[in-house]
Amino acid sequence: MVTSTAALLLGAVLLVAQLQLVPSRPATPGAEPGQLELERRGAPLQGEGQEGAAPNGSAQQLPQTIIIGVRKGGTRALLEMLSLHPDVAAAENEVHFFDWEEHYSQGLGWYLGQMPFSSPHQLTVEKTPAYFTSPKVPERVYSMNPGIRLLLILRDPSERVLSDYTQVFYNHVQKRKPYPSIEEFLVRDGRLNVGYKALNRSLYHVHLQNWLRFFPLRRIHIVDGDRLIRDPFPEIQKVERFLKLSPQINASNFYFNKTKGFYCLRDGGRDRCLHESKGRAHPQVDPRLLNKLHEYFHEPNKKFFELVGRTFDWH
Repeated sequence: MVTSTAALLLGAVLLVAQLQLVPSRPATPGAEPGQLELERRGAPLQGEGQEGAAPNGSAQQLPQTIIIGVRKGGTRALLEMLSLHPDVAAAENEVHFFDWEEHYSQGLGWYLGQMPFSSPHQLTVEKTPAYFTSPKVPERVYSMNPGIRLLLILRDPSERVLSDYTQVFYNHVQKRKPYPSIEEFLVRDGRLNVGYKALNRSLYHVHLQNWLRFFPLRRIHIVDGDRLIRDPFPEIQKVERFLKLSPQINASNFYFNKTKGFYCLRDGGRDRCLHESKGRAHPQVDPRLLNKLHEYFHEPNKKFFELVGRTFDWH
């Protein structure tokens, strides 16, 4: 009898110990946004399984912040600068979960697996600039987490068009493939080619309206990409405040590299700059064509300024 009682007591102790090791999970009524979807799809929750947790207590978490765009607006620079903060864990690559069907069809469990390991106090961030202009993405992000904080970095739309072309041009050069001049894309039958995709991506008010159907403007922080290039520290301070992060990034974290012509980062005595593909010179464009670009974006820019309640120093 004594032996049987001892065995029962030992079993109870082991059961309690096992329960303490299982990560806590919110009950269904109060589950975190996105957590229920993980349960429905049978994917591992944060802290579960080999992919979800690490021995040091860190875990993969769904992002609490996403840099949604815009393409060639400075998303990589913003992510690298934000990564200076000790309370930020950033996904290294563009994930393309919400805009690529082959990824989205694999569910939030797959998305979680693309996230970096982070401590409970850290904010997980991912950036995919194509999200901003993808019609299906706002609703999909909202379904995952309606309370998420979104970062949108924008540049002068005319400059963004030129950067867009420049990136594709150099991609072709590296592959030793011919590529038309920018004039061939921008002009059709003597008029501005409004069907050019790069132009459409710079119609910021059109794409933002799609996001505002699901998220209030207070959930979207707009970073001035042109100011981030000229003087990054004040812009990154605003991002810290929006994300409710303690002020940890300092002016000393930035230094101007005269050779490259833009600001680089200094992190714990280690200097690092963006990849050489950043900051490439734009093609020479006929001033008359540039004027056409500026005229084309005048009304769209005005609508965007009215939409967000602020102005930007754009042509």
